[in-house]
Amino acid sequence: MIDALITEFDKALRAVFTSAPTRRPMPGADLPEAEMSEREKRHVAALMRVNHCGEICAQALYQGQAWGSHDPQVRRELEQAAWEETEHLNWTERRIGELGGRKSLFNPVWYAGSLAIGAFAGKCGDAWSLGFLAETERQVEGHLEGHKARLPAQDRKSWEVLEQMKADEMRHAETASYHGARKLPLPVTLAMKLSSKLMTRLSYIA
Repeated sequence: MIDALITEFDKALRAVFTSAPTRRPMPGADLPEAEMSEREKRHVAALMRVNHCGEICAQALYQGQAWGSHDPQVRRELEQAAWEETEHLNWTERRIGELGGRKSLFNPVWYAGSLAIGAFAGKCGDAWSLGFLAETERQVEGHLEGHKARLPAQDRKSWEVLEQMKADEMRHAETASYHGARKLPLPVTLAMKLSSKLMTRLSYIA
């Protein structure tokens, strides 16, 4: 138990405070940097900061859900999704740096809150936990599509990052549904949307 707690605490520290690893190359890395005004750069960096925060939350959610899962197959799927979200952390952090921005000051808060939510979802059973995962990914998919539309037209580097992230999130949602995700009650999905809007607004500015 102590070893497991130390391992999970190490995961939390790495997710929030260190640079994330990636196996896949960053999408759009070979594209030239677009000409953008300082205002446009600040805007795109802020959008990427929001997406980075979303990936911080995803890491914590999956970690919490894996704790509560009783099915080894479900736990493996959660761990695989968490790894791909780690790659998203790497890509968004690098893009933020390229644009001269910074990560959110609230990242430790987002992580702690999401970890608690994930642990609760895991304790509700695998079907509900997978339902929570699927709904989260569907909402993130829509969120990423909205961000793509808000990018300056010439910023293909950021567009490529968001497009690959969106494809991964869609696959995670489909995998969760395949393994028996239950549809969440409407009040839960609405609460998830409200909390997402709060996180988005705060992380865009800080």
